[in-house]
Amino acid sequence: MPDLPEPHPDSQAHPSSMTPAGRSVIHDLGYRPYTGPRLGEGAIARALVATGFKNAFGLGRSTKSKVLPFILLGMNLFPAVILVGALTLFGADELPIGYAQYASTTQVLLSIFVAAQAPVLFSRDLRHGSITLYLARPLRASTYALSRWFSLLLACLVFVFLPLLLMYVGALLGELDFSRQTREASMAALLGLMLALCITGIGGLLASWSTRRGFAIVGTIAVLLIGNGIVTAIQGIAQEELDDQRLGQVAGLFSPYSLYRGLAYAWGDANEPLTPPTNGGLEAAYAAVFVGLSVACLAGLVWRYRKLAGR
Repeated sequence: MPDLPEPHPDSQAHPSSMTPAGRSVIHDLGYRPYTGPRLGEGAIARALVATGFKNAFGLGRSTKSKVLPFILLGMNLFPAVILVGALTLFGADELPIGYAQYASTTQVLLSIFVAAQAPVLFSRDLRHGSITLYLARPLRASTYALSRWFSLLLACLVFVFLPLLLMYVGALLGELDFSRQTREASMAALLGLMLALCITGIGGLLASWSTRRGFAIVGTIAVLLIGNGIVTAIQGIAQEELDDQRLGQVAGLFSPYSLYRGLAYAWGDANEPLTPPTNGGLEAAYAAVFVGLSVACLAGLVWRYRKLAGR
């Protein structure tokens, strides 16, 4: 029979080791449980937000995953670079496009970005079944949903705010009026935040219901872009054919981008869209629907993950 291994110097011999030859021997090798700090749910949520934000831009993932988000981000920034270059080169008295109008001009890029990246944060965990691991204690389902939502929101804010910041810095370097540029940029930043909240909620909610990335992408694009196209068509018919401003104004309540355009015009930093809100009551309705839609989508997202967790 081969010689038995020598016990660790610091280990304690199990009583069964003191048995006649030929009997099994068990040694306590001195393994100890983890006794370090346990950071809890807050630390898990912060880690989820950080990794989710990186994943939205493909950071920490394969090279192929970085291509689409950075191409879209570059295309989103390119017109701002051209505007700032033209302003500096020709010494214009104002920006060719207002701050708030810029996000409306590049809405297709923003929609594609959210449609493509929301499934990365939501659908992938559902498809691979890793959601059951995330929702194990101490992480609550609502915390997981909010962390993923906040990751996507931060990515959208980068997408929306970077062109505004570039235009604002270019305007100041071009010696345009500081107070006016600051006021208009601040208003556009508020509108951009409202748009990002709404788009993030819609994209996240749709992605959380699909285990297939393709379905989530198609659904998000249909809601954001096709829905906006239908609303724009109704507004055009109401204005040009029916001469019914109220119909177009009511239709504008059914798309995040028409809500954005209406408020941008009402708050004074955009060209007149089709059937804009023309009084304080309509402006308040547009703002209320904009905020309410964001809150409703976030609530639906939290409810969805609580249902998945069975809590």
